[in-house]
Amino acid sequence: MVKVWIVVGLAVVILTVYSLVDCATTAHNRVRGLPRWVWMFVIFLVPVVGPLLWLIVGRGRRGAGIARSMAPDDDLDFLKGLDRQKTDEERIRALEQELADLDKPDPRTGSTGATGSTGSAGSTGPAGSTGSAGKSGFDPKPADPGEGELPGRRDA
Repeated sequence: MVKVWIVVGLAVVILTVYSLVDCATTAHNRVRGLPRWVWMFVIFLVPVVGPLLWLIVGRGRRGAGIARSMAPDDDLDFLKGLDRQKTDEERIRALEQELADLDKPDPRTGSTGATGSTGSAGSTGPAGSTGSAGKSGFDPKPADPGEGELPGRRDA
C-alpha cells in the first residue's frame, strides 16, 4: 500500500510541475479564464484539481491564436482601406489641380499666382537700391546680412 501512495504522490508532483511549466511557457493569447499569475497560484496551491483545471480550462487550443483568412470582399478593414485610398487619391488630385492653378499667370496683373505682383524696372527695393527686373520679371534678391554688409565688420 505504501508503494501505491508513493506512485500517486510522484504522479501528482509530475503533473503539478508539468502544469506549472506549461502555464509559464504558454503564449499570452492562449491563456483563458484567469491571468497567468493566478493560474500559477491555483496550480501550485490546489494539488490535483489545479493542474487538471489548467489543462482542461485554462489552456487554449493551439489554433486559437491563428486568424483565419477571409476573402477581401468579406474583410471590413480591407473595404475601409479601399474607401480611404479612393478619398486620398481624390484629395491629392484636388491639391495638384490647385497647385496647377497657382502656377498659371494671373490675367489681371500678368503675374503668376504663386508670387504676387511683379517688380518693374526702376522700382526701389527693400534694401533701398534701385532694382532692375531680370528675365523672369522679379527684382533681384537683396543681400543677406553676413554677406559683407554688416556695420562694424572689418573684413568687408
